[in-house]
Amino acid sequence: MDSSPQLIILAGLVIGLVYGAVGLLSGFCLMSSMRGWLSEGDGRLVRTYALAIAVATTASQFLAGNGMVNLGKYLQQSFSMPVLFLGGLLFGYGMVLSNGCGSRALVLLGRGNLRSFVVVVVLAIAAQMTLKGLIAPARIALVRASQTTVNVNSLPSLLAMFGPAEALARAMAAAVVVVTLILFAFAHPAFRRSPGQIAAGVVVGLLVAGGWFVTGYLGADDFNPVPVTSLTFVAPIADSLQYAMLSTGLTLNFGIATVAGVFAGSLVTALATGRFHLEGYSSPRHMLRSAAGAALMGIGGVMAFGCSIGQGLTGVSTLALGSFVAVAGILLGTTAGLRGILRVQPFAVA
Repeated sequence: MDSSPQLIILAGLVIGLVYGAVGLLSGFCLMSSMRGWLSEGDGRLVRTYALAIAVATTASQFLAGNGMVNLGKYLQQSFSMPVLFLGGLLFGYGMVLSNGCGSRALVLLGRGNLRSFVVVVVLAIAAQMTLKGLIAPARIALVRASQTTVNVNSLPSLLAMFGPAEALARAMAAAVVVVTLILFAFAHPAFRRSPGQIAAGVVVGLLVAGGWFVTGYLGADDFNPVPVTSLTFVAPIADSLQYAMLSTGLTLNFGIATVAGVFAGSLVTALATGRFHLEGYSSPRHMLRSAAGAALMGIGGVMAFGCSIGQGLTGVSTLALGSFVAVAGILLGTTAGLRGILRVQPFAVA
């Protein structure tokens, strides 16, 4: 197909707009989901997240199985499990300190939450430092010292070792993941009675597949290739801040357009529904803790090769083993921040 960078950027903006609106209306967020489930006894949001993963996995594996997209960005033969897991731990704990992940911060910023402005900026700076700046050499050295090359890099390839053909192994692996998640989601009576949460899970899952389709199919061009990607936020937030400062020397891409779209979608929705209101920190200590969490998310998100969306949703939809390792770290880090001796005590907000 003919490549159209403008179309890809426009599609990224639209995907971001929809995600921003859905995120604001539904409260879609892994940290909020975990907090509701572990601390408040409300399991609806975590079921929304599970349903989103199930939908994203179904649609993404359909696209990959039909040769429409190449999910190789996540299906690497060489990766560092310790770094992925450690990055997930840092991200998960930082997410609790900051009261939300990067995507949630963008959504809340559109609603007028000025705490989220600090989170977005600090996350972007820390991520850029880890990608290309002062922390990058240490990260690269750690990855090189601990990375391994494997023949099995996904659930389908793991199943294929026992005999099934590639297509069958892909279908079997996807079916196990999808059915398990759907059963988990709809086993909860309160979730079954929440059509808004069900719709949010379906829409977010389809947005992930939409990102793959746009960048992997519409953007396929041997002469002007576009990186195949979908919803993820740590590196795109870092790129967005850099683009805002140095736009004349940089090029718009899908990730930057998505970040802009999420903020704009949330802002428009907040204004249209009367949800927009300015909020700030309750104390300097509150701001310091929030900024520290954002820094951990920026560093950890780069080490984990993604965030609670980039790995927890988009990465898992590829069935890559590395994504499951990173997600395990994110879930453990989040749980540590919500329960036990490392529990983060909530601040009263202004």
